[in-house]
Amino acid sequence: MSMKVEDWGSGVMADINVTPMVDVMLVLLIIFMVVTPAIIAGFQATLPEGDNLKERPEEEARTTLGIDLAHNYYLNKRPVAFAALPDMLANEFLKHPEDKVLFIKADQGLPYGELMRAMDLARNAGARVVAAVTTQKTAEKNKR
Repeated sequence: MSMKVEDWGSGVMADINVTPMVDVMLVLLIIFMVVTPAIIAGFQATLPEGDNLKERPEEEARTTLGIDLAHNYYLNKRPVAFAALPDMLANEFLKHPEDKVLFIKADQGLPYGELMRAMDLARNAGARVVAAVTTQKTAEKNKR
């Protein structure tokens, strides 16, 4: 009576253990969930508050210049150098020549001169209208 190798049973498990792979994937998912909003956020500023404002939805086609408290400039939420801004703005206005409107979102703590410098730069780059973006005052602040 001869025994075949298949009859012995090697004791080695042929199934793949997926638990370590699932653990690694969950850790990567958590890392991406934490890091992605920070990457997407880009421009962060506390906008000034205004009274009796019309609600306007945020549009992707809108050309927006952001200036944060550290005097960093963002064109459509992407960081740009101040020196490169005139050419970049002119190129943006070429994309939609019928609407050369620039919306500026500047931090409320930014010196007024910095905002005026950005507006002059926008006018020289071809902007027809420069609009400052504000937030609506809350109900509690309106009662004062």
